[in-house]
Amino acid sequence: MLGWWDPVYFVFVGPAILLALYASFKVKSTFARAREMTTRRGWTGRDIAQAILDSEGIHDVTIEPINSYLGDHYDPRERVLRLSPDVYNGRSIAAAGVAAHEVGHAIQHAQGYAALSLRNSIVPLASIGSNLSLILIMVGLGMMLQSLMIVGCALFTMVVLFQVINLPVEFNASTRARQALLANGLVTEVEDKEVGRVLRAAAMTYVAATLTAVLTLLYYLMRAGLLGGHRDE
Repeated sequence: MLGWWDPVYFVFVGPAILLALYASFKVKSTFARAREMTTRRGWTGRDIAQAILDSEGIHDVTIEPINSYLGDHYDPRERVLRLSPDVYNGRSIAAAGVAAHEVGHAIQHAQGYAALSLRNSIVPLASIGSNLSLILIMVGLGMMLQSLMIVGCALFTMVVLFQVINLPVEFNASTRARQALLANGLVTEVEDKEVGRVLRAAAMTYVAATLTAVLTLLYYLMRAGLLGGHRDE
């Protein structure tokens, strides 16, 4: 059996699971602290996002509220910045940091940031890989068809590639966010340090997701007989 039913899975992926649990705890605790701290300006996340967009000369991106906790994201296809209620209406340092981070992606898009373009181009393949890889590997294992398992591993490689490329994209967006907040006087230097804590906590979740994907691929390769000379009969 694969995944949750196989103890060997936890030997491979256990470290990433532990990191993901810690990252989740860190995000919740850091965001809870930062939500209690209002910025000196007292602007909402929506106001801050608009101010940064204006300062960058980006006038074709709209800002919309989305009813999803931590579901904040930038949609490059529709050129829409979607912010969760706590960020859209919030006046906290957490709201400022998250809003600025998502604007960072809009700035990347406007400036043709190569890593973002590459990431977006493999989204369809990564989605297919995420949905079909495990099915193909399980069927291949059950029917002892290594070729089918190899196809499944190849598809899951797209998921790993997406996660690896996503790391510099997210880190770069956070760097742009902090620079924009300071350059436009939207936060003080003291507030910037708290913004940094918020964004670093969020970054840990991306690191955990990448590590999980890489270790899961190694597990799949082992079960397919392509790693360590082991093959299930």
